[in-house]
Amino acid sequence: MNIPNYYVEPASYQVDLEALHQIRTSVFVIEQQIPPEEEFDELDSQCHHVIARDAECRPIGTGRLAPEGKIGRLAVLSEWRRQGVGQSLLRALIEKARSLGLASVSANAQVSALGFYQKLGFTPQGDSFIEAGIPHQTVRLELEPVTKSDRPQPLPRNPSMPAARLESVEATLVASLKLIDNARRQICIYSRDLEYGLYGQNQIVEALKRFALDHKNSTVQIIIQEPENLRGQTHPVLELAQRLTSHFSLRTSVEAEDINNLSAFLLNDSDGYLFRLLGNRYEGHWSPNLPAQNRQLREEFERIWQRSLPCAEFRALGI
Repeated sequence: MNIPNYYVEPASYQVDLEALHQIRTSVFVIEQQIPPEEEFDELDSQCHHVIARDAECRPIGTGRLAPEGKIGRLAVLSEWRRQGVGQSLLRALIEKARSLGLASVSANAQVSALGFYQKLGFTPQGDSFIEAGIPHQTVRLELEPVTKSDRPQPLPRNPSMPAARLESVEATLVASLKLIDNARRQICIYSRDLEYGLYGQNQIVEALKRFALDHKNSTVQIIIQEPENLRGQTHPVLELAQRLTSHFSLRTSVEAEDINNLSAFLLNDSDGYLFRLLGNRYEGHWSPNLPAQNRQLREEFERIWQRSLPCAEFRALGI
């Protein structure tokens, strides 16, 4: 069975602009002869975008969701069609709309692609019309409302706890497990090469697995500074990420400033953190609840994440 090797992820309009334009120029401007001034509009900067990439990080498809719930600019490079890329993009946009609380989504579908939308439950609305010289049909999909949880309101957060020193791999392992166990929906890992002495431990792998499977919509974001150190090697966290692709996202640093950063850290979304000044050593400090330090490192992680590229060599096959 030939399974296409690609994956879909949210796109930043500012960071991924060139890639988005590359796909849409190829499909709409060159292939379908749509004038560039019609294809690229002011609405682009206000939309939520998704992008599909192949195993070598090359962009192969994209789509966007406008604030009012209109899906558009859905495009897949010709050599990647009929391999599920388009439906993966469309599903990602539908899920984004649902997460935003939208009651429905619509699209101006090219008549030739009407069946593509109907497979995912879209229904035609009104008469067909001509747009950019091509017959189109409006389609709509009603979304199930997000149900409110009957669970009681969460208890107030625990008081901040002063940072404690770490001086051994054993202490670092215990602290890391505590942070993973305390996470609600998000874990962030910044590491040079997923140091095997820590992240290769079975307790860490099992804790990450429990977190991913036991928490709905959970995500583990990992930035690897030197992925080349892992080529040809077996790493249990990477194997786990390949089995649970909807929960793990991997990126690699490309900016010299980030690559030369020698530190490593682990964060959760419960105000816990663990920081090591040197990623190849285990001395550092941590706290299960220190919001100020967690916030500072989270902002740093987000800056590096936006500057980094998808770590495609360790991504599982997207289906």
